[in-house]
Formats: sequence, structure tokens, C-alpha cells
Amino acid sequence: MKKHFAFLIRLFVAVMVYFILWKFVFMFHNGLSGHGCGISDCLQVVFHGLSLDTATACYLISPVLLLMLLNIWIKVPKMRLVLSIYYGVVALVCTLILVGDSCLYSFWDFKIDATIFNYLSSPASVVNSVSTGYLVTGILFVLLLSAVFFFDMRGVTPRKFDFPSKKQRIKTTVLTVLLGGFVFLGIRGGVGRSTANVGMVYYSQNQFLNHSAVNPVFSLFSSMKKSQDFSKMGRFFPASQCDSIYDSLLFSSQSTSVDTLLNTSRPNILIIIAESFGGTFVGAMGNHDNITPNFDALTKEGVFFTDFYANSYRTDRGVLSILSGYPAFPKASVMKLPAASRNLPSIGLSLRRNGYVNNFLYGGDINFTNMQSYLRSTGYSNVIGDTKFTPAQRLTHGWGVTDSITFNYLYDMLRKSPVKPGSWQTTFLTLASHEPWGVPYDRIKNDKRANAMAYLDDCMGRFIKQMKRTPQWKNLLVIILPDHGIAYPQGLTEAAIRRYHVPMLWLGGAVKSPRRVDKLCNQSDLAATLLGQLGIKHDDFVFSRDVLSSTYRYPTAYHAFDNGISFIDSTGATVYDLTSKRTLTDTPTPSPRRLDLGKAMLQKSYDNLSGLEKK
Repeated sequence: MKKHFAFLIRLFVAVMVYFILWKFVFMFHNGLSGHGCGISDCLQVVFHGLSLDTATACYLISPVLLLMLLNIWIKVPKMRLVLSIYYGVVALVCTLILVGDSCLYSFWDFKIDATIFNYLSSPASVVNSVSTGYLVTGILFVLLLSAVFFFDMRGVTPRKFDFPSKKQRIKTTVLTVLLGGFVFLGIRGGVGRSTANVGMVYYSQNQFLNHSAVNPVFSLFSSMKKSQDFSKMGRFFPASQCDSIYDSLLFSSQSTSVDTLLNTSRPNILIIIAESFGGTFVGAMGNHDNITPNFDALTKEGVFFTDFYANSYRTDRGVLSILSGYPAFPKASVMKLPAASRNLPSIGLSLRRNGYVNNFLYGGDINFTNMQSYLRSTGYSNVIGDTKFTPAQRLTHGWGVTDSITFNYLYDMLRKSPVKPGSWQTTFLTLASHEPWGVPYDRIKNDKRANAMAYLDDCMGRFIKQMKRTPQWKNLLVIILPDHGIAYPQGLTEAAIRRYHVPMLWLGGAVKSPRRVDKLCNQSDLAATLLGQLGIKHDDFVFSRDVLSSTYRYPTAYHAFDNGISFIDSTGATVYDLTSKRTLTDTPTPSPRRLDLGKAMLQKSYDNLSGLEKK
């Protein structure tokens, strides 16, 4: 019996050692020194991460414990073989999660969680974003590490499990159950009021260290278990108090005494959603590396919104915020929820009711993240994806058709479109300025991301020059804005509001004159602002504000990232981590009021989302 208990302890230690060693792999792979960390920080990460590593290890050995308990009363044939099969599954699944987490972190800046299943629903698109060599190397690496973990666990397993005599069974059962109690405490995270959760290992102002301490296996499976009852999410205040705080934001769905930017009330409209085109790349927003010379020049020809912020950190959320005037959420992708997204208002639906035909162009998989379903249900009659292009063209970028080709396609499409005002609206989502950053352009050396943005800028500049020579230009309104910003320069975390400070530019023959709009606002405000310029009602856009209307009396910006929210107003900015329940940024001075406003915004957003699903 002692031998069996010793086996469980050795198995627990084997699992713990694997998790602990992987923390070092994770930290070095993701640039330990680049995050301002050293070896002593690694030891701190290991120490603070022990609680979640213990909880995860206890989860994994609990089936072994139950099998041993069963073997006390009913002899389990070929026990070692049964355990070996279980070890194989555990080794492969855990290693896949650990490797996936390490590889994705440099792109996502948060630990792997249930969000990944939104992207795995279109595996071809995920596979296309990496090279074949990288994929093959990754598979071999996973198999090798899985084998190491498997033989590590199998090596501590007895070759033979004794079947106790009748006299020993009661005593052995009691001892095994007692041992199970300790395993349960490990799973629970101790005897305190709170149970094991990701936030319990957060200990540093450096988010990289906090994320490194989190066990990715625990992170993924705990996020999968969370309820999707949105009416129970983001509960910070009693309903009446939340309403009172939210009302002070002065959201209005009306447009009165509008400051007119256009010389026509019915322009034809082109919305270019520029992938990852964050403000940190743009010269007109303070970058001095000459990455975006064409866009910088165009800001002097149109209406440039200088204090504009992205709602989210992912394309599916950003596109929805732009087109439906809807806020983003830390964990939920509304585009992936057809029951909710089909009930959203949208620019496309509002324009269709007023005689416009809506088109959408994207050089990638149009079904990725349920995009086509969302577009079709929100007024887009003509949805064009990568299937419109040749097989060779679809291989010009990891995500599909590279931008120079799709911009040419867009030009050919628009120059054949009606010149008559109020005929059409086209939305174009670019893709080349996305990892793996492979573009047919090499103006900027040794910086793939900056070079990809320079390529996008070059494509946009050439396209605008072409459009200016067409008869369509006279009645055309072009709106350029990104889906989200990214961590550029490297190390720019969600705690820095620069990361989601992004440009928006209106230009074209329909624009009255060049100017700057310095009002603080969000992507989600585009819908009401655009429709307000056209004199089209937008009462159903409850989260979108016409920033050029006299009703816009309290300029604010709100942003949601994977595990937190940000709120900005004239007093400053507050960034709050929902996992650790800690304020990451509070500048220039701490403001409980800003934090309450951000929380109320999130709570009301969840309330609204819950209602959408029930319509």
C-alpha cells in the first residue's frame, strides 16, 4: 500500500516538474530580457505559479486516484496499460496547450483560453497563417515533448498493482479517501473562501510575469467551464446604481445641430478597414520612422480624427464595433454568436433602407469567425472572399490574397460602379499587415511589422491616386480606419493606451474641406457619426454617438481587451485588469470615478448582449 501512495506522490511530482520547467521555456521563448526580466524573476514566477500548477496536477492525477480506489474492491486488469493510455492522452493534450500558449503569446499578449476555439473553427485559416516548415517543426516538437512527458509519468508507475486482501480493504479505502481529500484541496486551491482561479497567481506590475505564472492548461479549461449567461457577467453594481452611473455618460442616439463635413447628403461610401493599422505606426500620430508617408499626406486632404480609439484587440470584434456601433467584450466575440449578431443594427442595414447596395471585400476566408453570417444578416448583399481569386493569388499571403491584388480588384469593381450619389457602400477589409507579416515589399529592413504597414500604406496611396482619376471620386466618401492596434513597438502592453490609439480619416470628393477633429471618441461612434452626416436616423445604435452633433457632450473612449477594460475621458485614462481586480494604469492621477464609469459600461454592455440573444 505504501508503494502505491509513494507512486501517487512521484506522479504528482513528475507532472509538477514538467509544468515548472515549461515556465522557463515560455519565458525565454517570449523574450525574457525584452520584458525587462531576469533569472530571479523566473524563480518568482515559479514560486507564485505553484498554486495553479498544483491545482492542475491534482486534476490530472485524480482519475489515477479513482482507478486505484476501484482496484481496492474490483481488480482492474492490465492496470499499467490502462494508465499508459491515460498518460498518452494527458501528455499530448497538455503539450499541445503548452506549446500553443508559448507560440501564440507573442501575437496575443494573453494566456491561451477558450477564445482559441473561435479561431480553430476555421483551422485552414489558422494553418495558412504559418509556414509549412514552422508547422512541421511544431508538430515534431509537440510529439517529442509529449513522449518525454509520457515516459516521465510511465517511469514512476509500478509494473504491478497489488490487489489487497479483504482485511486490508477498509483500511486502504480510508487512507485512499483521505489522500483524495488532499487532492481535492489541491484542486480547490486551499481552504480559503475563493477557489483556484487565474488571478490568484498575479503578483507583479509586469503583466508578462503574471501571465508567465499562469498555468496554461488551467487557463484553457477554466475558461471553457465559465457560463455564457451574459446577464450574470460583469456584475459590479446593483442594477439601479449601474443605470445611474451609465446615464452620466450622456449617451445619445440623436443628431442635432450637426457639424457638416460633406458637400452631399448621399455620397457613395467606401470604408477601408486597415488590418492592425495602429497609431504607433502613423507619422501623423507621432511616429518618426516614415512608415506611412502616403497616409500622412492624405491626412492633410481630408478630415482627420486625431483622438480616436479602437474598441477591441481582435479583427472580429473591431469589425463589429465599426459596422454595428457596438462595444467589445473581454472574452465574448459577438460575431461568433449568430443569435445575438443578427439582431444588431448596422451601417449596412441603415443604408440599405435608404436605397444603398452594400458590398464587402476580403481577401481571406470570409467564413472565418462567422463573418459571412454576420455580414449577410446586417445588410450586405454582395460578400466577396478569397474564392473569387485564383488558387495562385490565394497563396500570396498566409491569410489569403495579398493587399496589392485585392486593392486592384477593388479599383476595378468601383470604377464600374454607378456614379450616381447614394447608390452603394463598399467595405474592404485588408489582411497583409498581419502575422506572419509576409509581403511583396521590402522598403523597411529588419522590421517585418513596420514593413508590412509600409506595404499597406503604399497600396492605399496607389489606390487613392487611381480613384481620384475616376468619375466616381466626385461623389465618393472614403473612410480609412483600422480594426485594432497591436503591440508596437514590442513590449507595448494593453496597460498603455497608445496601443489602441488609432487613426480615422475621411476623404474623397464628397468631403467639403480638410480639417482635424480632435474630439475623443471610439470606433463604435462611426455608425452614428456617419449616419448623422447623411441625415439618417440611428436611434437603434444605443452605444454609438454622433461626435459631430451638439448632443455629444461628454467625450469618452472605452476599450476591452482579453482580461480587462480601459476608460478615457478629459481627466485621464484608467486601465483595469478584471482577472487580478487591479488597476494597471491610472493617469495622470488615480480616479475611482473613471473606473466606475468603465465598469458600468461593461455591465450595461453585457445586459444588452444578453437581451440580444433572447430576441
